[in-house]
Amino acid sequence: MPLRIGFDLDGVLADMEAELVRQAEAIFGKAMTRRLVADRAAGADELPAGAAEAGDSDSTGQPAADRPPEDTPPLLKLQMSSRQQRRLWHHVETITNFWETLEELEPGMIQRIAAMAADRRWEIIFLTKRPESAGATAQVQTQRWLESKGFRLPSVFVVRGSRGRIASALGLDVVVDDRPENCLDVVVDSKAHAILVWRDDEKLLPVAAKRLGIGVVKTVGECLDVLARMDAPATEQPGVVGRMMRLLGRKETAPV
Repeated sequence: MPLRIGFDLDGVLADMEAELVRQAEAIFGKAMTRRLVADRAAGADELPAGAAEAGDSDSTGQPAADRPPEDTPPLLKLQMSSRQQRRLWHHVETITNFWETLEELEPGMIQRIAAMAADRRWEIIFLTKRPESAGATAQVQTQRWLESKGFRLPSVFVVRGSRGRIASALGLDVVVDDRPENCLDVVVDSKAHAILVWRDDEKLLPVAAKRLGIGVVKTVGECLDVLARMDAPATEQPGVVGRMMRLLGRKETAPV
């Protein structure tokens, strides 16, 4: 049977963070945004002195709401307060077709996915947690973006809730994501296997990822190499999970 694969978008294929940093600079100024990036890189737990006062009120001078909008993707590069995140996302909501402006994290990778899917008859579903912006719906913007990068007629699901339950409902064999918590959901709540695209230092990789049998790769390119090797006739190799574990040099581990 052809593989059914779910690919997360932001942080895996699309560089959402870089564009959000640019938008944050437009709101808060370059100096402050660079401090927020530096604080995140340094692992600071608190904002620099005066940062909240500088960025937590809207243009009318009224305090912003305490939390960012529900179901917004996490911001990894910016050490922002909840109020600053909410202000940033409100700004994004006003940008027409914001989700079509992003760059690929690995240029040419979407076209490679499309070619491999066509050649191997893979069924590809793109999963994303994108909030709406001005213009077309987040789903339509994402479809247009994927087509512009070389994937014709993409299936896009703007999702809420557990990625594992979604993987189970869609009958996916593999889910590729950049968030350990999403991969954990997949392992716990479905029969699908999870591959974590981890571009950070391996020392920061959660121990549970390996213990629960989550596959870990550094790039989507490496992930596609693994998927290609595991996509062999069933008479030649064991089941999907067993193939994945063997190719990643790990023993198959039952979920706990």
